[in-house]
Amino acid sequence: QVQLVESGGGLAQSGGSLKLSCAASGFTFSRYQMSWFRQAPGKGLEWVASIYQDGTETFYGNSVKGRFTISRDNAKNTLYLEMNSLKPDDTALYYCAALDGLSTMARGQGTQVTVSS
Repeated sequence: QVQLVESGGGLAQSGGSLKLSCAASGFTFSRYQMSWFRQAPGKGLEWVASIYQDGTETFYGNSVKGRFTISRDNAKNTLYLEMNSLKPDDTALYYCAALDGLSTMARGQGTQVTVSS
């Protein structure tokens, strides 16, 4: 059974940090490009960051570039998102997803991040 389970969300103060994790199971994690997305209340889904299968290339949305870092540990089947200099606008439900080309092969249930001002 393909499964992605996010963790690490919570409440942070503006300027603070959080590190999200995404545990993968049921598929060959190392074969898939992985991404983080987020959805704020009343807004659409926003792409946050992506990472190649071997971790050699990373890509970021403009709103998080320079503050967030995506990484992965293929030996542990885990994806990470380190978030620094958090802003209230970063408040959202954060999802990890496994990508198969342009389509989403799997997506987790999400972990809530709330940033207070």
